[in-house]
Amino acid sequence: MIHHISLPAQNPPHVAQVLAELFNGYFAPFHSNADSYVALAADEYGTLIEVYPLGTEMLPGKDNEPIQYQRNENFSPFIATHAAISVPKTQEEIENIANREGWRVLRCNRGGFFDVIEFWVENNILLELATPELAQQYQAALAPDKLAELFAAQN
Repeated sequence: MIHHISLPAQNPPHVAQVLAELFNGYFAPFHSNADSYVALAADEYGTLIEVYPLGTEMLPGKDNEPIQYQRNENFSPFIATHAAISVPKTQEEIENIANREGWRVLRCNRGGFFDVIEFWVENNILLELATPELAQQYQAALAPDKLAELFAAQN
C-alpha cells in the first residue's frame, strides 16, 4: 500500500488546499522543507500528499544523515517525488536487497512520530519503505483521532 506521495507544483499552498478539499481532509505547511505544504486525507491509512515548489530536489544524506533538500532551477535526476510503501519484508531483507544493488538504505525517524527505511532506487529516487511493524507505527501516528488532536491544538 502506498501511504503518501510527493509532487512539485508552481503554487504549493493552493495545490495542497485543493487536494485536501478532494480528500475532505486538512492542509498545512510542511515544515520539513521551506515553502512546502501537505494535504492530509485523515483516513485510516494516513494517506497524504506532500507538495513541493518546482525545482525541489531530494538528495541522500551523508553517512547517517537522512534526506537533504535543495532547490535547483535546472532539473536533475533527483526529484521531489517519493512514496511511502508498506512491504512484506523485514528490515534485514530490505537492506540485503539494497546492498545487493549497491543502493543506499538507511532507517530514519520522521519527526519523532514514526520510522521509515530510506531506500534509494538507483541512488536517485527515494522510496520510504515500511515493514509490517513500521506500517503499524505510521498508521498509529497519523490516525484520524491523532490528526484531529493535532489540528485542534494548532487552532
